[in-house]
Amino acid sequence: MRRGFKPPKRFAGHFLDNNAVVPDVPLPHRSRRESVFMRLALYQPDIPQNLGAAIRLTAALEVGLDIIEPCGFPLNDKAIRRAAMDYGGCAIVSHHAGWGDFLTSIRANPAARLILFTTRAASPYCDFAFLPQDVLLMGRESAGVPDEVHAHADHRLFIPISARARSINVIAAAAMGLGEALRQTSGFPHRLNPTA
Repeated sequence: MRRGFKPPKRFAGHFLDNNAVVPDVPLPHRSRRESVFMRLALYQPDIPQNLGAAIRLTAALEVGLDIIEPCGFPLNDKAIRRAAMDYGGCAIVSHHAGWGDFLTSIRANPAARLILFTTRAASPYCDFAFLPQDVLLMGRESAGVPDEVHAHADHRLFIPISARARSINVIAAAAMGLGEALRQTSGFPHRLNPTA
């Protein structure tokens, strides 16, 4: 663990339910992108370890995380806490009761574009021009997303992989997508002391 970092006493994160912050959890210090930041959305995740890894990924990259219910597991699952490690308290997580709630929330920001990563897309993600307020949407590990979700996506992208492979892990795909999007938009967080 790096010097000077104090992990939270318990896993809580900053779960936003209908835009209300859980009152007993202090908000983290945000970067220069406090009000304008990219988001990662997970559509009905099946595997708690993947959600935990997404919490850790989004906390480290200072991007928001949207969880679209129903999940295939309880959200307080121990595996989520274990996978999120001590990053849970740094994450900005919005919880949505369903697809309709998520879509309403995203469409409230006219600058937000819904970017669906899917094996059923025609455009590779590495040829796409990302914007700072994009929302990168990943489907369920077991089934992707239904046609209704495809219909609402502003753009659909795929990650080029070997013809012998069906797909890659959803969080590996999320990390690749976020990495390219943040690179293009100069959105990576700034470390004050990279040697600490």
